[in-house]
Amino acid sequence: MNTKRARLKIVCILAISIMSFSDRLFAQNDTPVLDTQQTVIMIKRGPVMNDSAYKNYASGEFTPGRGFDLVRTKFGALNISIYAMARYLNQMPGTQTWEDHLGRPHDFTGRNDFYWHRSMIWFSGWVGTPKFTYAATVWTVFTTQQTLIYGNMQYRVNSHLRFGLGVGPNLSVRSMQGSFPFYSSTDRTMGEDALRGGFTHGFWITGEVVPKLYYNVMFGNNLSTLGIQASKLTRNIAKSASIWWLATTNEFGPRGGIGDFEYHEKLATRFGASYVNSREDRFNNIGTPSPDNTQIRMTDGVLFFETSALAENVTVDNATYNMFSIDAGFKYRGFNLQAEFYGRKLSKFAADGPLPISELNDFGYSLQVNKMIIPQKLMLYGVHSYFFDAFKRHPWEAGGGINLYPLKNRSWRLNGQVIYVYKTAAGGTFGLYTAGQTGPTITFGSDILL
Repeated sequence: MNTKRARLKIVCILAISIMSFSDRLFAQNDTPVLDTQQTVIMIKRGPVMNDSAYKNYASGEFTPGRGFDLVRTKFGALNISIYAMARYLNQMPGTQTWEDHLGRPHDFTGRNDFYWHRSMIWFSGWVGTPKFTYAATVWTVFTTQQTLIYGNMQYRVNSHLRFGLGVGPNLSVRSMQGSFPFYSSTDRTMGEDALRGGFTHGFWITGEVVPKLYYNVMFGNNLSTLGIQASKLTRNIAKSASIWWLATTNEFGPRGGIGDFEYHEKLATRFGASYVNSREDRFNNIGTPSPDNTQIRMTDGVLFFETSALAENVTVDNATYNMFSIDAGFKYRGFNLQAEFYGRKLSKFAADGPLPISELNDFGYSLQVNKMIIPQKLMLYGVHSYFFDAFKRHPWEAGGGINLYPLKNRSWRLNGQVIYVYKTAAGGTFGLYTAGQTGPTITFGSDILL
């Protein structure tokens, strides 16, 4: 009898746990699934955010989702959250030939594939005091066959000062500063992807200067840590900084993301400026044609540190990377306008032969317009990027897409997009672009953030 009662008790506990999990996962309008440490006040027309809502407690793409609490004691807490994305990508035409800025032909083969593209699992919480937080991330991008485990630790002194140590973003563009994965589509625009810095190991400080005005300063090893071993690093330190002003509502939605899913009754605004400086190295033997440093790409799609990039049989071994960007965003009653302007300068080249130029100056912008057609269910958007580049090739893109939210929250999204690209400046299998393409690209994807 005691055994039967014990079994019945276990079944009841499991049933209650499953119902609790289902209620949280499939929450509708009255309980939106949002990020960790966020609060929402509901009114008739939609959610209105209070002043303490939507503060990111980790930087860039490393801010965990709301997740599920595994452990919570007086000593500390442990939470697990997940991001995952799968998509179909078709770059057309299937084959073509394009020319770089020196007139040399390159073959282009467009992708036509299905991929479980990206997974991220966050283990996060606090130790000793809620002021000292940690996040350990398991990250993989299947299209590049890369898998890493990394993280960061942060200590919050007060609202004006928080210290962080670990892996973080070079604060080069808006999409590197917390909005992931709430982009218009399942990845960045060409304008964002072509010139930006990457992620590296470093130290940062961030906080609120005065009400509604925020800052972040980052000191890192280099522009991007992917594929770079510690033994190859130089003694140069990358520096980046960003400042942003939440002028009206002191928030810009969950993670500061794209799209007014939350349906702001009062105009929400965000104005920001960012700057990065880094003395970059190609990080491998100058006699090797393909560089380890693949973060810097010229606007013709060629890797900057690749042998013969600027002159035949000449390899650049060092260069100084400077980039600035300014952004402005507006959200009101389901409408969102996001604009950003970029400028990048490559200078102070150290090469093994003569070069025809001493620096490269490239400028560009991206524009995104979003509208919730059916509140909390259907969003339409358009994107456009354009470059005023040193080679006068003027790469650009234009297109748009649709986002469906089956659960009436941001936790699960279905995305479809069609864009036309001209002489694509961005490249690689990490994002949506392959260097040099001129033609349409179609994507269908789905992502979740729990």
